[in-house]
Amino acid sequence: MHALDVLGDPVRRRLLELFAAREQAAGEASGVVEREFGISQPAVARHLRVLRESGFLTRRAEGRTRIYAVDPAALDELEGAVARYRTLWNQRLDALGTEIARGKHAASTHSAASTRPPEEQP
Repeated sequence: MHALDVLGDPVRRRLLELFAAREQAAGEASGVVEREFGISQPAVARHLRVLRESGFLTRRAEGRTRIYAVDPAALDELEGAVARYRTLWNQRLDALGTEIARGKHAASTHSAASTRPPEEQP
């Protein structure tokens, strides 16, 4: 699954935020998400599995507790995906800026011409 598809779900984004703040037991983050989104523990577990299988989270056992943490390599991959879109956005925003500047220039030229007395207008 593509990184942006994985993070397209608000529950998974929230889980990633919680684990980015600090590594913690699955139950801690699960409780927060259950309250905030009104979903069951098994539903949260499925989201955790998607995040883990897609490489966003790592899991280790401490006795019976499972500790989750963000895998920095997955965030690097995500940054690369966003960078590809940023290049496209920047090109389009630059073009938009040029068109806006042209429009302002044309408007100011038109405005200046219409405020001259009739004898000064071409």
